[in-house]
Amino acid sequence: MAKTDEFFMKIAIELAISAVEHGNEPFGAVLVKDNEIVYTNENQIYTATDPTFHAEAGLIRKFCYETHIVDLREYTLYSSCEPCFMCCGAMVWTKLGRLVYGASDIDLCNILGENGSQCCQIVFNNSPFKPEVTAGILRDESLQVLASYFSHNIKG
Repeated sequence: MAKTDEFFMKIAIELAISAVEHGNEPFGAVLVKDNEIVYTNENQIYTATDPTFHAEAGLIRKFCYETHIVDLREYTLYSSCEPCFMCCGAMVWTKLGRLVYGASDIDLCNILGENGSQCCQIVFNNSPFKPEVTAGILRDESLQVLASYFSHNIKG
């Protein structure tokens, strides 16, 4: 039986919750190939003392290093929230096949009282390689995690 986008997104959201429990911001990512999870990661900017260790960029960095695979066109990355410009750039450079995310950057920025953008659309539309994008999967669940965290914490 094929697993659904919702199945993998639930795991990404669980990783976002785990990131908070480990002292980081609430973002999680899951890499899938052939309907199987091949790698997961949570945001580690504080515990790794690395402001670039976002869930998605960290996942791509570690997965590529450990597997020596740098072409991800056969993979889908699930992210609890729309990835930032940096993470989208990593997806372009690795030729990610598909991106699925929950809450959008605009959703996150509404919580933060900031102006958001459509990060993925901006980066992908201006890049030679454009992953397929599915947005808004389990959006409300992702928003709940983000709102809970950022009601008590400042971003970055």
